[in-house]
Amino acid sequence: MPVKDSRRTRSDAPQINERIRFPNIRLIDTDGGQLGIVASEEGRRLAQEKELDLVLVSDKADPPVCRIMDYGKYKFEQEKRAREARKKQHTADVKEVKMRYKIDDHDYQVRVKNAQRFLKSGDKVKATITFRGREIQHTNLAEDLLKRMAADLEDVAELQQAPKREGRNMMMLLSPKK
Repeated sequence: MPVKDSRRTRSDAPQINERIRFPNIRLIDTDGGQLGIVASEEGRRLAQEKELDLVLVSDKADPPVCRIMDYGKYKFEQEKRAREARKKQHTADVKEVKMRYKIDDHDYQVRVKNAQRFLKSGDKVKATITFRGREIQHTNLAEDLLKRMAADLEDVAELQQAPKREGRNMMMLLSPKK
């Protein structure tokens, strides 16, 4: 397998200053005003006079659109915006609520409240019932309990995966309502 070169390839390098190879470009000034269609050399010269860079904004347009700006500052702002966006996004984790089918009513209510809290914070909930020994014969009671839990949480959750058995466990997946 070839070793990836740490330098940028020509295709993903930003098209600025001398890398812009179009004969004519539509030029936009630093304040956003259009300077019209000019030769790319003229655009480079205007950018150098202002001690800024000529940056290709859109190569799909006819003629291609370039803007005079400080590329380093522009790149920094883009990275800053991307960091802020990553900070604000919430990833939906899967939280698990474990119980046995012989659970007491108060303990069941605690599990329901925890599941409700998880769902309100935007996470998915995996409700799991574990069987030990001969308890595996009572899968119908466990399924009824999971269905009861889904009914109790129907105002904040929607059933993503119906109760199903996996080995010595029975599980169901709930996701928050949109």
